[in-house]
Amino acid sequence: MLTIGQLARYVGVSTKTVRVYHAKGLLPEPERDSSGYRRYSARAVVELVRIRMLADAGVPLARIRELSSTDVLGPALEQIDADLTARIKRLRDTQRRLRMLAAGDIRILPANVEAHLVGLAALGFTQRWIAMERDLWIVVYATHPDLAGTLFEDQAQSLTDPDLRSLYLAADHAHDLDPDDPSLTELADRIVAASIERYGTEPPGASVDPAIPDLLQSTLNASSPGWQRLDSLIRRRLADAGFTLRTSPDGDDRE
Repeated sequence: MLTIGQLARYVGVSTKTVRVYHAKGLLPEPERDSSGYRRYSARAVVELVRIRMLADAGVPLARIRELSSTDVLGPALEQIDADLTARIKRLRDTQRRLRMLAAGDIRILPANVEAHLVGLAALGFTQRWIAMERDLWIVVYATHPDLAGTLFEDQAQSLTDPDLRSLYLAADHAHDLDPDDPSLTELADRIVAASIERYGTEPPGASVDPAIPDLLQSTLNASSPGWQRLDSLIRRRLADAGFTLRTSPDGDDRE
């Protein structure tokens, strides 16, 4: 017969752990002998080994007591094994992403979008515009993955048209214009005419929840009074033309 200290040493746990298992009803607590010591049989060693193995496998102590039956233990261990396999996969995926991030090789956007963004500088776009585009597509792909590809292909294709590309470039450089600059009105008229000619009154993604476009647009407007003014002019003219807008008017009524 073993004392609690001997039992704990044989199994590789502390006496405190054994007492915790007693308190939780996992391991029966033997009566004290005539000397006042609790003595443990070989059966207690087997039970303690089983408890430790389950605990080390990640089984909550509250469940270990439920697994005393062999009929229950088999299926339960299979489920625990499946859960551990899924957890290991998640941890490996996290490790892989961390290593990619450490190596500067993390890709949030699809490769074709990244290639498109890299090529914008050669077309004359500012780094400010490219950074804005990157943030926009990250949000779109995260919130509307089903529509993101269609919306991206539409914009990428529009940049192959010299006239449309010139409008995008003009919008980029409008960032630094005074909001009362008359050229903003002319640019807004050109953008509206091109949009209606390209889409009619129903642009791609018109059914998108306006909360995300509104958030993006308000962020862009806050960075530039010129962009805020241009956006207000464009949306007012598009609304007047019956064009379906994905964002709501901002209330800027200057003309």
